[in-house]
Amino acid sequence: MTVRFNSKLATIPGYTPGVPKGHSAEDVAGSTLAQLASNESPYAPLPEVVDAIGAAAGSMNRYPDPDATLLRKRLGERHGIDPSRITPANGSCEILLAAADALLEPGAEIVYAWPAFSMYPMLAAMTGAREIRVPLAPGEVHDLEAMLLEITAATQLVLLCNPNNPTGTYIPFADIAAFVERVPEHVTVLLDEAYIEFQTEDDPDASIGLLDEYENLVILRTFSKSHSLAGLRVGYAIGSPAFRAAVDAVRQPFSVNALAQAAAVEALKHGETVRAQILTAIQERSRVEAGFHAHGLATATTGANFSWVSLGDKGEEIEDHVIADLAEAGIIVRAGRLLGGPGWLRISYGTTEENDRMLEALGDSIRRHS
Repeated sequence: MTVRFNSKLATIPGYTPGVPKGHSAEDVAGSTLAQLASNESPYAPLPEVVDAIGAAAGSMNRYPDPDATLLRKRLGERHGIDPSRITPANGSCEILLAAADALLEPGAEIVYAWPAFSMYPMLAAMTGAREIRVPLAPGEVHDLEAMLLEITAATQLVLLCNPNNPTGTYIPFADIAAFVERVPEHVTVLLDEAYIEFQTEDDPDASIGLLDEYENLVILRTFSKSHSLAGLRVGYAIGSPAFRAAVDAVRQPFSVNALAQAAAVEALKHGETVRAQILTAIQERSRVEAGFHAHGLATATTGANFSWVSLGDKGEEIEDHVIADLAEAGIIVRAGRLLGGPGWLRISYGTTEENDRMLEALGDSIRRHS
């Protein structure tokens, strides 16, 4: 007899990681391969954070604090928010999955822009909800008016990725506030701000002020990008206590491991150092973007730590060839066709040396295939 699995498995698209096929994350970390596919920080965790992880490692015979009490307290202090409204998680992805489980079911609807974070299509497939993808407007930006028109009595969840992954484009705070004001109260607006620290138009914490006005707003943040903790998987949501209770009811206990909790608590003590690293990344962004333009390549206006690079009129035809050329040169980038944008590349910023190698190899490949 053949084992029969849930039929919905055939509809779940899954997530394709940026680590190249045939390599482990350890292979990449220990090589000269320029890993520019996963929007990671090129900086190692701060020494103080590494020390905190080491100090916590001796207690790994015990389960972690299931409520992440100290981390919630420190995040509450950081954002001026009651800790009861903060939900730490095994990366912000865990909150996305739990929110879908808690809010969606057959007959419900989820609305999001597309292309956007590649996990979003999994949510409807996992829950039986109906997904509504709203194409990005010219400039690769969210079409907020079109998204509002898609909201119905059946809509349970609206996702806004800001800055957007994979395009990097940023929705100004004023537009976010106006959008949330017009969303019906029965709809949860999940504002996914994994890259918010890298945009320069608004105070990164501007959106936090909206939480007191709108109980249906949830904000996602992560330590993976700006705090160099992608390998430990720690993020958090800020919303209502009711949202926290709902997602806690559908996810496993002890979801944030003890090392991640210790690392995040320590990282929060070093805001000035983290901001200095972010500023360096923003400066490098300007230089790398200029390099793309010098090769005749258009990019979306980015407010993140990566660029969305158009390969031009022949983009879909040459995309795989360019990716193969870059891989041959020891540079891994993300294929746009895997992210909803065939003919584009998503390229994270690495070290200056890695970025220079990438620009040179990319220029050579473009000339070869143009």
